[in-house]
Amino acid sequence: MADLVVNGGNPLSGTITPSGNKNAVLPILCATLLTDEPVALTNVPDITDLDKLVSFFTSQGSRIDWDRGAGVMRVDHSSFRNALSNAELPQDMRSTVLLYPALLHRMGRIALRSNAKGCSLGVREIDPHLEVLAALGAAVDDGDPLSISIDGGFRAARHWLDYMSVTVTENFAMAAAVARGTSTLINAASEPHVQELCRALVAMGARIGGIGTSMLSVEGSASLRGATIEIGSDYHEVTTFLALGAITGGEVRVLRSVPQHFDLIARSFGKLGVTVEHGGDTALVRRGQPRVIEAPYTSNLLPKIEAAPWPYFSVDLLPLLIALSTRCEGTIHFWNKVYENGFSWMPELAKFGAHVLVCDPHRIVVFGNRPLRPAVVDSPYVIRAAVALTMVAASIPGRSVVRNAEIIKRAHPRFVENLRSLGAELEWK
Repeated sequence: MADLVVNGGNPLSGTITPSGNKNAVLPILCATLLTDEPVALTNVPDITDLDKLVSFFTSQGSRIDWDRGAGVMRVDHSSFRNALSNAELPQDMRSTVLLYPALLHRMGRIALRSNAKGCSLGVREIDPHLEVLAALGAAVDDGDPLSISIDGGFRAARHWLDYMSVTVTENFAMAAAVARGTSTLINAASEPHVQELCRALVAMGARIGGIGTSMLSVEGSASLRGATIEIGSDYHEVTTFLALGAITGGEVRVLRSVPQHFDLIARSFGKLGVTVEHGGDTALVRRGQPRVIEAPYTSNLLPKIEAAPWPYFSVDLLPLLIALSTRCEGTIHFWNKVYENGFSWMPELAKFGAHVLVCDPHRIVVFGNRPLRPAVVDSPYVIRAAVALTMVAASIPGRSVVRNAEIIKRAHPRFVENLRSLGAELEWK
C-alpha cells in the first residue's frame, strides 16, 4: 500500500474539472456484456477497479480499446467466451456482483467461490442480490460453491426490496432489461449513478420508466444493441474539490458540475457556514468562508447532518463534511444511517487533535475549531475516509502522512496531480 505525504497549510485555489463517475462507469461497463454489439464509453475515469474489469473481460476474449488519455473506451464482447477461464470472478471489489446478470444471461450458470469485497464500511450481504435474481427466474443452489442458474432466460417479475440498495437495484435493472415481459421494482435506489445506468440501458434498447424514483418499470428486450454512452461527472469528486477549498480557506471553481444533484449537498455545506454557488454547470466555493456552524431554530437540539440512501445526503460524502467540520466554529451531530463501521476512522481523526464524541456506531458529535497539529494517521479501507484524512492534513501547516491511502485511486484518478494544480504539496511514497 502507498502512503500520502502532505505538507499542509496552503490555501487551495484554482479551477478544476472532475472525472467521470466511478459508481456509474462500473455498472455501465458490466451492462455492456448484455450485448454483442460494440459499445463506446466516453469520459471514462482511469481507476483501478476498471483495470480489474477490463482484465477479466479481455481474459474471456472481449476486445477492449481504452484510450486513457482521451477517456474513451470501446468495448466489443462478440468474442466473449461463455465459460469462465478459471472459474473465478475479479476479486477485491464489490462491483463483481454487478457481473451476475450478464454472466447468467450469457452462460446460464455461475458459481460463486469467493466473497468479493469493496471496503471496510460494514457487512454487505449477497442475499438481496440472490432474491432479485430468483424473482426474475434464477435458481440458487446453496452448495459449496454456491451456484446460480437460469433456464431459458430471465422472466419478468414484480419485486419489493427490503431497503434501497444501489447495486441490487442495478442488478435488477440489468436482468430485467433482457427479461421476457415488464418488470417492476419497488423501493428502488435512485442515486445519480443508478439513474446513469438506467439511461445507458435505455440507450442500448431497454425501456425503463420511473428513472430517478423509488419505483422502476423495465420492459425487457430479447437483445440489446450497441450505443455511445457518456459517463457523467462524479458529484462525489465535485464535492471533494469544493470541500478542499473550504477547509483550506481557498477558492475553488469546479467545471462540469451537476447542479441538479446539489440542492441538499449545498444546504449541508451551508450548515457548516460554507456557501456553494452554481453558475450554469460551474460550482464555486469562494475564499473567506465564515465556517461557523449554523444554529437550528429548535434551540435545544444540536445542528445535524444525516446521511442515508438518496435522496438523503449521501453517506459517501459524509466523511468530507466531517473533515470540514473540524475547522468550523461550533458543534454538530453527524448520523450515518447505513454503515455500522462508517465512523471506525475517528481515532485517526483524533490524532490530528480533532475532538469527536462517538455516540454509537452510527452517530458522532464533532466539536469544531479545536487546535489541530500534523500527524501520521492510518487510513481504513474506505475511499472517502482516506480523502477526508488527506483534507484535514492539507489544512494543517506542517508534514502529515496518511498511510495506506492507495484506496483513493479506486475512485479518484490523478488525485495528487489535481490537488497539486490547486496549490497542494503532497506526494505518494
